[in-house]
Amino acid sequence: MAQQYGETATITTPTGEANPTERYEEVRAAAARAMSNVAIVPEQPPTTLGTITAIEPEVDPELLSYRGFKFGAAFFGWLISIAMSVLLLAAVSAAALGSAEVLDYSTSDAKADPAAAALTAAAVAVLMLTLAFYVGGYVAGRLARFDGGRNGFGVWMLALLASVVAAGTGALLNNQYDWVSDINRPDVALSNDTLTMGGISAAAALVLLTLVAAILGGKSGKRYHDKIDRLLD
Repeated sequence: MAQQYGETATITTPTGEANPTERYEEVRAAAARAMSNVAIVPEQPPTTLGTITAIEPEVDPELLSYRGFKFGAAFFGWLISIAMSVLLLAAVSAAALGSAEVLDYSTSDAKADPAAAALTAAAVAVLMLTLAFYVGGYVAGRLARFDGGRNGFGVWMLALLASVVAAGTGALLNNQYDWVSDINRPDVALSNDTLTMGGISAAAALVLLTLVAAILGGKSGKRYHDKIDRLLD
């Protein structure tokens, strides 16, 4: 009880309980012990991908300048793909002529079954060009060091642009000089619809397969540098 009339006021607490000062000191000591066990982690900027939040990996800023599409790497990869196309097609043609001599396969045999002959020739040509673009993409990936797939795609894109320019130039010259009519084309026992569908199918397969091969070749060329980086780390 607090007494008045000039006497000093005293506060009594129940027996066995600590006074407020002791309780405050105990709480403060417990808070200090808890804070000493807390590890402070520096904040990292999150990257939101749709509804998924991920942490961006740290990339050396000096390496960012070397990434991306490199025209020089793609250009030399394209030149290599052209050279490989010529070499592979020449090698296959020589092998085909040699096999025809050994097997006694003549022009009359090809005319007897023109569909099989045309299908075989188209399949071999597409396969050789696909292999050539894989080599060109590999060279681009090795030269670029980073982003091999993108530079392999650059090889294919340069080849596509060059083909479009060449086709446009040929069409323009043919309109002026009519060179196509002067070409002696062999008579093939296939209808025009069959030839058209076969040509469209072969062109579509060529475009798709060379694209995939160039990108895979670029990634393979980049993988060479990745192995070296892992060995140096």
